[in-house]
Amino acid sequence: MASTFTTTRRVAFCETDMAGIVHFSYFYRYMEDVEHAFFRSLGLSIMEKQPDGSIVGWPRVSAKCNFKAPLYFEDEVAITLSVQRIGVKSLTLDIHFNRGDELVALGTMKTVCCHFTRGKPMESIAIPDSYLSKIEEASTDA
Repeated sequence: MASTFTTTRRVAFCETDMAGIVHFSYFYRYMEDVEHAFFRSLGLSIMEKQPDGSIVGWPRVSAKCNFKAPLYFEDEVAITLSVQRIGVKSLTLDIHFNRGDELVALGTMKTVCCHFTRGKPMESIAIPDSYLSKIEEASTDA
C-alpha cells in the first residue's frame, strides 16, 4: 500500500486548552475527518444508504494516537492517511500529523465494514466491490 491522502487544517481556538495547546481528543476527530475526506475523494461515503433502507457503514474497532509534540492555536497541520491493510471486512489506516517537516503525532485506526438494518443487530460484512476496487486503486497508486 503506497498511496497517501493528505488534507490540511488550521487549529481553531475551541480545540485548545488555556495554554493554546490542542486537546488530545481532537486528534481523534482529525483522524475521522481525514478518513471521511479520503472516502469522499473516492466518491464514497462512510455511511451509505442502500436501496432497501439499510446502511453500509464503518464503525471503529480500535483507534490509537502517539503524540510527539504539541500543536498550538493557529498551527497549520497536514494530516496524511495511508491504507496500511485491506482485510476481507476491515481497513487499517495510518495517520501522520505534520507541522511543516515536524512529525507531531502518529495515529492508527481500524474500521470494519458493517451492514445496519433498523431493529436488527449490526453485521460485519465483506467489503463491497464498489468500495474495495476504489480503495485498492487508491492504495496502489504511487
